[in-house]
Amino acid sequence: MSAYDGHTERTFAALPPAPGRGFAQTWWGHAWLKALEDTALDSAQLKAGRRLARAGAVGAVSVRPGRITALVQDRDRTAHRADVLLEQLSGEQWECLLDMAVERAGHVAALLEREMPPHLVEDAAHAGVELLPGLGDLEPECECGAWDHCAHTAALSYQMARLMDQDPFVLLLMRGRGEQDVMDDLQARSGTPSGEPARPDGVDAAEAYATGGVLPPLPALPEVPQAPGVPPSLDTEAAPAPGVDPAALEYLAARTAAEAHRLLADALRAGHELREPAAELTVAQDAARLAAGDPDEAVRDRLADGRDRDSLALAARAWRQGGVTALSVLEDAWPVEGEALARARAALDAAWDEDERPPLHARANRWTVAGSALQLRLGRDGRWWPYREEDGRWVPAGAASQDPATALAAAEQPTPG
Repeated sequence: MSAYDGHTERTFAALPPAPGRGFAQTWWGHAWLKALEDTALDSAQLKAGRRLARAGAVGAVSVRPGRITALVQDRDRTAHRADVLLEQLSGEQWECLLDMAVERAGHVAALLEREMPPHLVEDAAHAGVELLPGLGDLEPECECGAWDHCAHTAALSYQMARLMDQDPFVLLLMRGRGEQDVMDDLQARSGTPSGEPARPDGVDAAEAYATGGVLPPLPALPEVPQAPGVPPSLDTEAAPAPGVDPAALEYLAARTAAEAHRLLADALRAGHELREPAAELTVAQDAARLAAGDPDEAVRDRLADGRDRDSLALAARAWRQGGVTALSVLEDAWPVEGEALARARAALDAAWDEDERPPLHARANRWTVAGSALQLRLGRDGRWWPYREEDGRWVPAGAASQDPATALAAAEQPTPG
């Protein structure tokens, strides 16, 4: 991906577009971007720069001591030469940094693995050697004439963060010395014979454990989005390809956005709590999920795929009440025995006073109120689901409850399908 000009310059080929991804994954990449974002006065220019970088508008990046350079294209394909300058370290500062690097074997090992040792950066900063840029250290120059960071220098800086993620020696080159020069100096200091790599055996465990306290904290979780995003419209003048139904595809995209919104909202509310991955849906379950979004008649026909449309509508109604679990309660009758039966009877006894309990006839996991069109169904998770008879079929009548009396009261209330 890169070419060398002696020890003083590296040229990186243009990176491909990166829609929807962050520019920095490493802690030192984030530190670079923080220096940019703290320095730039116009946040709109930063946003424009991110868009250009994500779109692949930054050409080959030349990195040399004190400067990075690239051609950046605007949306109208006009190219501008953009430069970002960073002050080089003095000879005395390099001596100090290299002496610190050889003090711990783990520092050299990390550099060889293309990692930036946090303790090296921290110790150097305490000694007055700032390896990572700070506020105001990234100086922009651009052919467009902007005096502050413009979209072009911002795009170059965001692209630089991706390069630094892959190889922190890029930052060392900007500070004045290329990789080979640095490694030669480290070998000379460690007494390693010329030509042999100064690779120590392993990394000091105490240093590796302490690294966690140096890394920057995780960013705060964003707010739960108010609503799912709106998929793009497929209503164009171009004819669809054979076998492609634009209306069905638009509906599928909308339901996918709604499901993604639900999953994201659940994850943000739960914070960093680990959860078991959800089982993959069957074709019938996925059809019920999609039908729950109230598609138009043509899409419902495709989802039914030769099945009874009333059955699909019933499955969709169950899905709205509780997803896969509610669908299982609708379709499966299972025998309640042993401990499960004892718990069910205890819940029913505790739900009503003796003179208020309705007469219930049990069959499998279903308790039907005698002389009425109401029913309770026990889920395998111990919750009670309300059902009501409509047009000769038992239909879901509400959400589940741990209390059978609460569930039965929900069944008595009219519920829209």
